[in-house]
Order: sequence, then structure tokens, then C-alpha cells
Amino acid sequence: MNWIGSGNKVSCQTENSKCPELTKDFKHIDYLKSGNNRQKRAYTVIKKLNILELLKTYDPILTGTIPIGIDLPDSDLDIICQCNNHCAFSVHMTKLFGHYDHFKIYTTTYQNIESTIAEFKTEQFSFEIFGQNIPTNQQNAYQHMVIEDRILTEKGSKFRQDIIELKSNGMKTEPAFAKLLGLSGDPYVELLKL
Repeated sequence: MNWIGSGNKVSCQTENSKCPELTKDFKHIDYLKSGNNRQKRAYTVIKKLNILELLKTYDPILTGTIPIGIDLPDSDLDIICQCNNHCAFSVHMTKLFGHYDHFKIYTTTYQNIESTIAEFKTEQFSFEIFGQNIPTNQQNAYQHMVIEDRILTEKGSKFRQDIIELKSNGMKTEPAFAKLLGLSGDPYVELLKL
């Protein structure tokens, strides 16, 4: 997969298809500096804690709802990583983040893929570091975010508010998109087809 960028727009290209154009370069968090107040705070905390630099060898990408502005007050900062060895990843995450409040780490199977998840809290945010043996720009969390960001850009502010309202009423992000878009079937799978 090749990433092609110009200005603030980035697209990716594979041998067989062209991926959707991105409105932000999600691999770098500078876009957060010009975002809403919560995005600006997230940028400051991530930089202050040097988290992306500490995770550099795992090709980290901030994903989830905060980067695309549909988060709730209790939404956490999700950072996906590529890890080839879950045991070594667990040890490294514990060394890096084990001293933070409410730290826990576990390995599980998520969507039929072995995943190691480290969770911890700082004063302003909860973090979830998510490791899979898949390149980060090919992980579902990243793909969902890119697709959701494109849909939010196309559909406008009313659609964004409707998504946030559904989430405020307890619905998860992907099911909320599926409901408003009239998608049937597994929303996590159907969104990837858009």
C-alpha cells in the first residue's frame, strides 16, 4: 500500500484499488491542534506524555471517536499498534504505562484476531493501547475511522449530531452509523464495504 499526500489530503493506493481520499493525515496528530477543545486537550496530553514516540516501533495511530469529533465525555483515546509478539508487547506496555492509574493489560481474541490491550488513566483521559499483528493502517479500527470521517464530511453537521445523540443513548459508534445509513447486517462488516 502506498500513501500519497498533498497539502492536508492523503490517499492510499493498493495494487488493485484506490482507497478513499482522507481529509486528515491520521498518522500524525497535528490535525488535533486545530480541532475542538477536547481534540486540543488530547493533542496536549499525548505530546506531554510522549506516547506516540514511546510507541514508535509499533507504528501507532490514534483512532476512535475523538479524532473525528463524535466522542462523548467519557470516550477514551484509542491508539492502535502493530505487534508481532504479544508477550513482548505486553511486557513493553507494562514497563511504559504500568505506573499509571487503573493500568491493566490482557490478550484476547477480538473479531477473530489475537489482540493485546493495555488500559490506563491519566488526569484528563483514559487510554487504550491496542496491539494486533496487522499493519495499523489495515486494522479495522483505522479503516472504520477513515470511512466514518468521510461519511461525516459528506453528510454534514446534522448527521454528526444524530450520531452523537445515538451514542449518548447507549449505541456504539458503528451501529449508530449503520442505523442512520440504513445498513443491514453486521455494522462492523458493512461499514468496511463503503
